[in-house]
Amino acid sequence: MARGEPKSLESLLPRVLARLAGESGRGHALAPVWAAVVGAHIARHSSPRALEGGTLLIAVTSAEWARTLEVEATSLCAQLNERLGSGTVKALSFRWDNR
Repeated sequence: MARGEPKSLESLLPRVLARLAGESGRGHALAPVWAAVVGAHIARHSSPRALEGGTLLIAVTSAEWARTLEVEATSLCAQLNERLGSGTVKALSFRWDNR
């Protein structure tokens, strides 16, 4: 059985994190991947909370951030799947808890 080229930890880590998040339902493990996709500024206002059935729940700091990110949801899913593996994130759901 032939082995492929060795892969870097940087290329493997997002997929391992996605698997952990999917198995546990906890999206916190995807925080580094989320930050790499959206950038530091947006990551300060949003963070992954759960990955359930392909839907990644993102907590946001305001309703405005939820609306802003919803517009970019398709693009964000594509960028996340480039890092996590095709079909890992099928949808994004943005939640703001105003309590």
